[in-house]
Amino acid sequence: MVVEKDALLEMVHLKDYRESKFFIDKTELCFDLGDAFTVVTSKLHIRRNPKTAACMTSPLVLDGSLDLDLVSISINAIPLSETAYMVEEGRLVILKPSEQFVLQTVVNIKPQDNTALIGLYRSREMFCSQCEAEGFRHITYYLDRPDVMSKFFTKIIADKKKYPVMLSNGNPTSYVELGDGTHSITWHDPFPKPSYLFALVAGKLSCVEDRFVTLSGRGVLLQIYVEEKDLGKCDHAMSSLKKSMEWDETNYGREYDLDIFMIVAVDDFNMGAMENKGLNIFNTSAVLADPKITTDASFQNIEAIVAHEYFHNWSGNRVTCRDWFQLSLKEGFTVFRDAQFSADMNSPAVKRIQDVSFLRAHQFTEDAGTMSHSVQPDSYLEINNFYTVTIYEKGAEIVGMLHTLLGAEHFRSATDLYFGRHDGQAVTINDFVRAMEDVSGIDLEQFMLWYKQAGTPVVSVTSEYSENSQRFMLTFQQSCPDSPGQLNKKPLLVPIRLGLLNSNGEPFGLNAVGDHEIIFQLSDKKQSVAFKNISSKPTPALLRGFSAPIKLNYQYSNEELALLAAKDTDEFVRWDACQQLAFRALREPSNILGTDTCSQAKALLTTYEKLLSEENIDPALVGLMLQLPGESRLHDKKNGVDPDAIHRRRESLRTFLAGKLRVKLEAVYHAHKSHQTYKPVSSQIGLRTLKNAVLEYLMYTEVGVELAWQQFKESDNMTDQSFAFRCLVDCSRSGNYARMATEQFECQWKHEALAMNIWFQIQSACVQKNTLARVEKLLKHPLFNIRNPNKVRSVIGSFCSSNLINFHEANGAGYDFLENHIKMLNEINPQIGARLVVPLTRWRQYIAPHSRLMRRALQRLSELPNLSKDISEIVLKSL
Repeated sequence: MVVEKDALLEMVHLKDYRESKFFIDKTELCFDLGDAFTVVTSKLHIRRNPKTAACMTSPLVLDGSLDLDLVSISINAIPLSETAYMVEEGRLVILKPSEQFVLQTVVNIKPQDNTALIGLYRSREMFCSQCEAEGFRHITYYLDRPDVMSKFFTKIIADKKKYPVMLSNGNPTSYVELGDGTHSITWHDPFPKPSYLFALVAGKLSCVEDRFVTLSGRGVLLQIYVEEKDLGKCDHAMSSLKKSMEWDETNYGREYDLDIFMIVAVDDFNMGAMENKGLNIFNTSAVLADPKITTDASFQNIEAIVAHEYFHNWSGNRVTCRDWFQLSLKEGFTVFRDAQFSADMNSPAVKRIQDVSFLRAHQFTEDAGTMSHSVQPDSYLEINNFYTVTIYEKGAEIVGMLHTLLGAEHFRSATDLYFGRHDGQAVTINDFVRAMEDVSGIDLEQFMLWYKQAGTPVVSVTSEYSENSQRFMLTFQQSCPDSPGQLNKKPLLVPIRLGLLNSNGEPFGLNAVGDHEIIFQLSDKKQSVAFKNISSKPTPALLRGFSAPIKLNYQYSNEELALLAAKDTDEFVRWDACQQLAFRALREPSNILGTDTCSQAKALLTTYEKLLSEENIDPALVGLMLQLPGESRLHDKKNGVDPDAIHRRRESLRTFLAGKLRVKLEAVYHAHKSHQTYKPVSSQIGLRTLKNAVLEYLMYTEVGVELAWQQFKESDNMTDQSFAFRCLVDCSRSGNYARMATEQFECQWKHEALAMNIWFQIQSACVQKNTLARVEKLLKHPLFNIRNPNKVRSVIGSFCSSNLINFHEANGAGYDFLENHIKMLNEINPQIGARLVVPLTRWRQYIAPHSRLMRRALQRLSELPNLSKDISEIVLKSL
């Protein structure tokens, strides 16, 4: 029987977790890939869970979807009668299953109609899958939950000419030419895995191969599959993969376990990449690289993503999540691991500053909004909405604090214990932290609150110095604002790395052995620490290395911040001191800049003057220190945000600084122009970072436009060319140069999709007036496709998230624009649509009329009769 009804919008709660009543020991799949439809035959070797003896008469409920067309069903090769099962709300229910049996189902699916890109779908002429988090149920009926782990045998049958390459998880075991123009291949994954790690790819693909020899001497075949035209863009990804494998062996003792490791690049992909066991599927933007079309940032991003997905082989695959409330168990831990890797491969200081800058701009904002949630949430409606910066980046910061508290040696021992103890299991965050406790002997019960409590903690610090006793005392007081469902939060265990500097920037000894730095563990609501033999009033260097994801308040004087910016040994503290000076300057009204009353701006100016004259400093660090806080950071207030005033103040400050520093800026720009052959290495990246940071200021002087145009024409790499292009597009005085650059860029790169994504993004983020009209025109461009997530992010996402001055136009046109396209994506790809809703959810922060118009757009979305769960959850929580 078939019962058709709308799926109920039910919240899933952590407290309701129960072990599965059934296990699937072996999964045999056969895919017959066709143009009209694909036939999926599954044979599931099922047995009851002996731990759930009280449920021995309960039915078997397999997850599925309304996309599945059930053709046949049998148990132990005997067809089932219609009274023995039912299909209800997309699920398959076997009413009276025995204790152990083989269930075979045959379903038809239509991947070519799957625009949501979840489950099995077509990306142009290629079949591709994406099963995390709950995509496998769109392929066949299954226990689609991460704690049901099975050994997979996958057979793929397809037309040989159309689909010469057919890939799945594990190792290939047999290949057969079927004689009718089709062929088949069978793959076996010997390691039990949940269904979310299943993968299938079939199409016309070319391959780049290499080999890696593990520490134990095993040879591993490495393959990257791409379209033939992209074969020359795989070297960087392959090099990154080999570095990742070696690094994971050296730093975590984790050796790869299969005979083959494959990466496939797909243009239509909702995410950056996916760690399917042995067959990683990547967005093309996260694997293809060439200096002519790839920026420095993208080179580093590709290296990090390749590492991230490879590291998942252990932190996510061999040891996986018991349920989706444990998502940060794999994602937070693996982000921490890939950040360590990137720091080792490049500049540790620059990497740390970039990570903190991203966290503050995005995760702190998420914490302050209606979608605030803990790293281990208590409930969710749509799991796809919890692939968030809180789960990933804040989760990584929590693991980083564990590393700080335990020390590197104990942390490594704890991860060894964790992997060894839980290999082949689906476990919890508690299991991970317990391994840390067992090795270190530290009681981490209070620390677990970092996983349970939402919001960004605020730590306020005061100081007291006694000249007579030469005693300096710091008093810390912590709090965390209320968030949805969480009031009156408990104190956290907060590790704070700190040092003290004298007036010359020299460090004081902080204890009997003369340490220049300590880790203060704040565990109470209010707590103090005192230092003896401090001969003069010191300047505290607080939160070195950003040792905890908190907002720290200390009333530094401008002189103290200037000292930290110039002298502290910690690069993060130096950068953060510049940020604090910049925030103070940005609070000054724009009309007093250049007058005698602009004391804060003058303090920043003095700091920048010294910085530009400093020798023996990483130019990448200087480039980052010169960057003012982005407008998104300035919008990070609970209420009263005025987008126009913020934009004006930031533009006025940049104009003021550029005018005063012009001579130094020009000298630095010309001194850091490189004539070396382009390489995406730290030494060259630092030069380009500083040169382009300086060019951005020079655009506010009379020489900037000519310099940008010259750089655009002469560049031999995408980093310099795209930056010059952005400078010209954003500058109101660039006139014909901006028009010519736009036309030349398109003409030069119209056949390179990734380069054209940059072209779309830069124009959509243009701060000039009437950009919305330009964006509307871009949506009609022949290369734009609303079904392609990369194009959607490049145009619609860039306009609404990066172009705050135009998105927040007072007439509400930007909000209407976003609302209309979310409605379209609700029908095409709800997951991408849900991610675009976020800018509207912050309506409470803004002054009128912005707040009213943003809320109106959300209200209209909530009234759509067919609003998806993905979008509905975010919209309803925001109203």
